[in-house]
Amino acid sequence: MHIVLVADHAAINGGQAKVAIESALGLVARGHRVTLFAAVGPVDPRLEPAGIRVVCLDQDDVTTARSKLAFAAQAIWNAPAARALAAELAACDPRDTLVHVHAFAKALSPAIGPALRASGLPCLYTMHEFFLVCPTGGFYAYPEQTICHRTPMSASCILAQCDARSYPRKVARMIRHAGLAHVARLPELFAHVVTISDLQESVVRPLMPAGTMFHRVDNPIAVAQALVHEGPPGDVLFVGRISTEKGAPIFAEAARRAGVRAVFVGDGSERADLATRYPEAVMLGWRDPAGVQALMRQARALVFPSVWYEGQPLTVYEALACGTPVIVSDACAGREAVVDGETGFWFRSGDPDALAAHLRRLSDDALAARMGRAAHARYWTAPLTPEVHLDRLTGVYETVMREASARGRATRLSAGPAVATA
Repeated sequence: MHIVLVADHAAINGGQAKVAIESALGLVARGHRVTLFAAVGPVDPRLEPAGIRVVCLDQDDVTTARSKLAFAAQAIWNAPAARALAAELAACDPRDTLVHVHAFAKALSPAIGPALRASGLPCLYTMHEFFLVCPTGGFYAYPEQTICHRTPMSASCILAQCDARSYPRKVARMIRHAGLAHVARLPELFAHVVTISDLQESVVRPLMPAGTMFHRVDNPIAVAQALVHEGPPGDVLFVGRISTEKGAPIFAEAARRAGVRAVFVGDGSERADLATRYPEAVMLGWRDPAGVQALMRQARALVFPSVWYEGQPLTVYEALACGTPVIVSDACAGREAVVDGETGFWFRSGDPDALAAHLRRLSDDALAARMGRAAHARYWTAPLTPEVHLDRLTGVYETVMREASARGRATRLSAGPAVATA
């Protein structure tokens, strides 16, 4: 197959780009031809030497744009990206080409829709987040600090001041979503959608057109199998963006109430405030993947207190793979990986007292060690390795290609035989 991967970024800057780029490298290693089409550079230096064709437009995203007004226009409808994608797809052989869209909301915009439709190529979309169905992409009301259950683009949604920054930015996002739904018609275009958790599918299925085919493909977890740490359990960790929606303040408060030391690995908007309010907490900043896994292997537990849905939180799976129990909010998709009371605990989302109770339970070294061994054993019975990810992904590609081929045959048959003319 020739797989055209479409993403906002050509280098790893987060989970979406990581999955797209790592899968590109894995697919080309399996003998497929791969093209990566992206809006924002730089380009990951591994791609072109591996034989991957890279088309990078060197455009801005919100972090690099000099003019916020110009970027808002790009985010609503990126016409140059649409023209470039149309030209790229026009050169593809429809007999063996499939387009897999990983991301569009941070730079490419819904303008990719007409280019995809005009190409006639089979395509699918991985729902790393919720931008295909939610204007702000997260089903989360930032001022209220709670999951949003409003119907997207309903009157209550339109009036809700739920954006993380301002209502004018929400208005721009709603304009983009109107273009997505009524001009690009992306939900209709993506008849095949990859989801990464059961919770995610349950949220988006009622909002997608009837007949949409959902395929579960877990993200790959890049953790090497190793023996469980045998020493005494260490600190309790938080790994990721230190922000309100990720539940960082809840963890800091729960740790204080439980009398344990909170260790934060990461950075974010709430770091300075939490460091001031909770001077006993340890702020380690970001660590590379090897450093994070080393901390996880020695930790007493990972706490994942996110108060929004999430997609498939990788840190939860990484901790379990390292033999570390996980205490997870019961409102987020991370709960699907944790067997409550066996490989960790669920706690009532947003409740520091409920989290503190589990932290006190895991102050028992024997319980922490037992749960860590159970987490390790359970994860490695069915590990989410990159090879497993590629097996499942290529299976979905084959399904999409077979359906497209059958649809093409049916169209030719319904057209009847060609009539010769003089």
